[in-house]
Amino acid sequence: MQSRSTPSTRAGGRPRSTEADTAILEATRQALVDLGWTKLTLGDVATRAGVAKTTLYRRWAGKSELVVDAVAELFDELELPDSGSLATDIEGVVLQFAALLGRPETKTALMAVVAESTTDEPLRERIRASIVDRQKRLVLAGRARAQDRGELPAEPDTAAAARTADLIFDVIAGAVVHRALVSAEPVDAEWAEQFTSLVLGGLAAVSGRGPAAVPSAPDTAP
Repeated sequence: MQSRSTPSTRAGGRPRSTEADTAILEATRQALVDLGWTKLTLGDVATRAGVAKTTLYRRWAGKSELVVDAVAELFDELELPDSGSLATDIEGVVLQFAALLGRPETKTALMAVVAESTTDEPLRERIRASIVDRQKRLVLAGRARAQDRGELPAEPDTAAAARTADLIFDVIAGAVVHRALVSAEPVDAEWAEQFTSLVLGGLAAVSGRGPAAVPSAPDTAP
């Protein structure tokens, strides 16, 4: 699979080798597993991939950009289940996403490049374009299916639809990343089901309490 964030031809017009790209990105992921972020170098990746260092330098400006593209390929493998139910579709994506975050190369890479991006705006934009924006396809596909099944209403206009998609993605991705990588708690089937209920039905659906169970303000009238 060729990385979408790197062009298929160089400035001189000579086609890039997709085989070299594939070998480099695979070597990067393996180096992350074997060496970790700190010890990984472009020279080591070139050796593992069987290419010259100049081949890497023509494609990627530095280690951070290379690692983002290597991990982006893994995220592109995420698939939206077509279970016939929005709830089970969401649960399926959540469990896939958590399994991906549990892989050592993904965990190491994400924690490192996000930290690096706090002081590197171009890197932050690369993460957004290569991973975040590309994975919003899952939200768009899932919402469209749910609307076709009558589970969700259609948005009034394109702008509203885009805002909703962004919010859905932020809620789901943010919660799973926080639980899996920050809190280091398991994302299992039970958690995915409870989280999906929260997303779809609100807090009352998870806690089992309706609006009437919310305590009312005390009566202060004399």
